[in-house]
Amino acid sequence: MAAKSKEKNITLNDLARMVKVGFDEVDKRFDEVYKRFDEVDKRFDKIDKRFRKIDRRFDEVWEIT
Repeated sequence: MAAKSKEKNITLNDLARMVKVGFDEVDKRFDEVYKRFDEVDKRFDKIDKRFRKIDRRFDEVWEIT
């Protein structure tokens, strides 16, 4: 007696749904990555501001001497 195959026929619609779910999950992951990049960008902006302030202070010191 041969074992019954538990093979499921997958339609194109089934495959399309699976692909969509996969893309949706990747999209959610990228949303998190973009959010983290935004936070990093904000931190760099703050650092840039601090460097500009320091640069102005150096300019003032050079003007005094």
